[in-house]
Amino acid sequence: MFNKILIANRGEIALRVIRAAREMGIATVAVHSTADADAMHVRMADESVCIGPAPGPQSYLNMPAIIAACEVTGAEAIHPGYGFLSENANFVQIVEDHGLTFIGPTAEHIRIMGDKITAKDTMKVLGVPCVPGSDGGVPDLATAQRIGAEIGYPVIIKATAGGGGRGMKVAQTAEDMEQAFMTARAEGKAAFGNDEVYIEKYLTTPRHIEIQVFGDGKGKAVHLGERDCSLQRRHQKVFEEAPGPCITPEERAAIGKTCAEAVAKINYIGAGTIEFLYENGEFYFIEMNTRLQVEHPVTEAIFDVDLVREQIRVAAGLPMSFGQDDLSIHGHAIEVRINAEKLPDFAPRPGKITAFHAPGGLGVRMDSALYDGYTIPPYYDSLIAKLIVHGRDRPEALARLGRALGELIVDGVDTTVPLFHQLLQQKDIATGDYNIHWLEKWLETAQFDS
Repeated sequence: MFNKILIANRGEIALRVIRAAREMGIATVAVHSTADADAMHVRMADESVCIGPAPGPQSYLNMPAIIAACEVTGAEAIHPGYGFLSENANFVQIVEDHGLTFIGPTAEHIRIMGDKITAKDTMKVLGVPCVPGSDGGVPDLATAQRIGAEIGYPVIIKATAGGGGRGMKVAQTAEDMEQAFMTARAEGKAAFGNDEVYIEKYLTTPRHIEIQVFGDGKGKAVHLGERDCSLQRRHQKVFEEAPGPCITPEERAAIGKTCAEAVAKINYIGAGTIEFLYENGEFYFIEMNTRLQVEHPVTEAIFDVDLVREQIRVAAGLPMSFGQDDLSIHGHAIEVRINAEKLPDFAPRPGKITAFHAPGGLGVRMDSALYDGYTIPPYYDSLIAKLIVHGRDRPEALARLGRALGELIVDGVDTTVPLFHQLLQQKDIATGDYNIHWLEKWLETAQFDS
């Protein structure tokens, strides 16, 4: 087992890793930018190293500085959290070249799944169901128009290196194809330096269902059920729950088995998430995230496992502490992502926290790096907290979420908490009758106090 690990991240996910490591008796090193000198993850780690100025490219994305921090502190392994360098295959290779351990998948698996076309082709071979679409990249408009006619409109054009909703455009009809195709290519080039795109059938009322998988890197893997992440705005998740309210036990077992077998075949190591669109009882693969997900706590709640602890264990060469037969679902869990944003436009609102009180009680977990007097910097993602609740069933989890939101105090900045108060009053949320388009349509007429 490692004696000391470095966390190459910030905020609540850095705290999450520090807590798991401390329970395992492992010392931790926090890295931070100059803007995060007073951040909670810096205060809680055993050691800290400043790795650069506030902007991410000069600090949290500064690979030489992170490696140097390992060398000066004697850290043996690096946990990347999520975001930043967590899915950067070049970084993984550099970590290994310096005799360190990357707590996550191999560089090869990150490369395979980081390219949407290669990922889809790989999953097809592994027996994972995929959305009908182009076989590989689409070189020109004429080819795009032919494929659109073959699979039928509407279709979605996606940048192969895309993510976070960038480089994605829908063509509802043949007449829309030219503009959608050219725009997706331009966005892909601008955001990712790669203008290659591919085309898929656009499903009209799907849900976003993702399967949590975990492998030991030696041919063994399990699945930990699904999460429903359908409540999204601009392809960004805001509300996640597990298990999915529309998934039957038979569907869960079948798609879970398929996913676990797929990652076992490629000797995948650590946590990963295989994401699907789900419509009319069918699953269609869209991408695989080769890292820990923001919404991993809802899976931990219903299975009573520590995914970060497990990541550290398998990275150190130990076997997984559970098998598929050891995993069973207990109750229902929901997570809401609380951002420092002003409604209704969701504009970022960094600033100083004048008062903070986290909710508590049975079945309530608050993952946050906030504290009274903390100043949220303007340089990073606006996520400031994750509120997770667990109940014996979905109605109890929803009631517990409402109660916990009522206890939460975040003064000094605007947040998205009012969004969740209103969502809990909607019949479709109570019944679980929603899809990936529901939230954006509802927001068109929603009213928030100014």
